Amino acid sequence: MDDLCTEAFARKPTPDRPLLGVTVLVVEDSRFASEAMRLLCLRSGARIRRADCLASARRHLATYRPTAVVVDLGLPDGSGDTLIRELASSDQPASIILGTSGDPDAESVALSAGAHGFLAKPITSLALFQQAILSRLPLRRHPRGMRLISGDQIAPDPIALRDDLNHAADILASRVDEPTLDYLAQFLTSVARSASDPALAEAASRLHAAGRRGKDPADALHAVSSLVDTRRAASAAF
Repeated sequence: MDDLCTEAFARKPTPDRPLLGVTVLVVEDSRFASEAMRLLCLRSGARIRRADCLASARRHLATYRPTAVVVDLGLPDGSGDTLIRELASSDQPASIILGTSGDPDAESVALSAGAHGFLAKPITSLALFQQAILSRLPLRRHPRGMRLISGDQIAPDPIALRDDLNHAADILASRVDEPTLDYLAQFLTSVARSASDPALAEAASRLHAAGRRGKDPADALHAVSSLVDTRRAASAAF
């Protein structure tokens, strides 16, 4: 089913819900980041589908053609820029392809792969999210009349953050080989950026550096594990 085929039957966008009629596929393994995207879509009038890995995204795309695809660059089964390249070179590419990451340096990777734009985490600004999509939609799909630019910032449910921390703790409790270490470092960097947690982001960065330089990651793993445990204990209060 082609989601774009339903455009003629979709409700028309309005100034306060400018993305009515838009479907967004969010390819994101973080529950916290996904919750932020869900709230942004809800406030904007867009429908959302979610895939937590490359394989799941490809299954969605084999059946549906969303208006926009937002792809996290770090996924459990590979790099998101692989999917961006596939989408950009498809015979029927999505209208809008956006990369996202907790690493601002990843913007060049996403754009080189064929993304139309990039959303740096944390993604909390309603106005920036709406503009990233509206700026790439044809004018016939824009709301008519004056549209107030919202200054609202969304705040994801902290329970979703706890889910991410539990996921990280499960990984830390298992045997962490080199590919797992690389994934864990990027996952926690993304979560930390989304949660505005600079201490966790720095610890994840050190873990990533240890893996890249071939150093013993034991100290970096211990530091990350301690922070994850502290954050989990704090989140239990919610």
